[in-house]
Amino acid sequence: MIDWNVAVQTGTRLVRSGPQVSPTEARQVVAELRDLSRIAQGHVREFTGMDGGLDPSPAKVVDRPGWIKANVDGFRVVLEPLMEQLQERRGGGMLGGIGGGAGGAVIQAVGSRVTGAQVGAILAYMASRVLGQYELFLPPDPAGRAPTGRLTLVAPNIVHAEQELDVDTHDFRLWVCLHEETHRAQFASVSWLRAYVQDQMTAFLLAADLDPGALLNRLRDVGEAVADAVRGGEGNLIDAIQTPEQREILDRLTAVMTLAEGHGDYVMDAVGPEVVPSVADIRAKFQHRREGGSGVDRVMRRLLGLDLKMKQYAEGSRFVRTVIGQVGMEQFNRVWTSPNTLPTHAEIQDPALWVGRVIGKPELPPTAD
Repeated sequence: MIDWNVAVQTGTRLVRSGPQVSPTEARQVVAELRDLSRIAQGHVREFTGMDGGLDPSPAKVVDRPGWIKANVDGFRVVLEPLMEQLQERRGGGMLGGIGGGAGGAVIQAVGSRVTGAQVGAILAYMASRVLGQYELFLPPDPAGRAPTGRLTLVAPNIVHAEQELDVDTHDFRLWVCLHEETHRAQFASVSWLRAYVQDQMTAFLLAADLDPGALLNRLRDVGEAVADAVRGGEGNLIDAIQTPEQREILDRLTAVMTLAEGHGDYVMDAVGPEVVPSVADIRAKFQHRREGGSGVDRVMRRLLGLDLKMKQYAEGSRFVRTVIGQVGMEQFNRVWTSPNTLPTHAEIQDPALWVGRVIGKPELPPTAD
């Protein structure tokens, strides 16, 4: 259903080149990012108290084509088994009638290449914007074992951002590493979190409505979403293609990713001026950059749901900051106990609801008789 080779070829062909630096400068950037990822891991461990199962290896530093290839590999790990299940469920449906024989094979091949090109085009757009990520889903290693995850930093984007913002390069690179190392701590220390996210993603995809009439309605919704985004509205492709069941699942996924992103944003700022002296200047300039961009860029962000991600940073950070301010880091870390202690969407909006449900009211000291 997706030609992954076409996705890689399209993405690497369309992606913009990064900032021009000499080979010596490039090697220095890579070496410093690796060193700072190790340093950031120590700060995150000490600040959050999350140190279970942390991988001491430095982050993997890649260029933009390398990021595209890594994400295609991750998509294949997650999506190919699901595509097979969806194919079986589709059976004799809308495409089943033309799926047999040479004609059906040609149609399927053409369709998979088109879809691969679409995936590649989206990845090309994203590849010039992502500073780093924790890759949850990786192909098995040569021994057949599934890796637990990998921290990746996109060097050209980090260099481009620090040049554009005119900030201290050492401070900015450490600041970025603090955020990304927080994600590594979350998924390495919380043994059930990766499986939970994968289960929700699987449920979301399997809840797709393959009825031809429903699919045509979704296509109309996609058209309306594009028009709304161009007008400056909040329409996006994710909302346009969802079924009601998928909306419920996405609410759970959004809540956990809002927590994860907000936690990363909180830690990268809260570790603070002793570690990143210019953190206030970096945060102010970076926030302005997040909210800016050309008109076309803002439309693309809305369509791909990236504005929702910006909202997640703000709401998640406020949730984490509020809870830690009320009950402290140790009690906040109870959020990682099980899926039942994750905040709901409503609790993200009102942290007191989560504190009341999970932490409960603090015991009052005994009074003298």
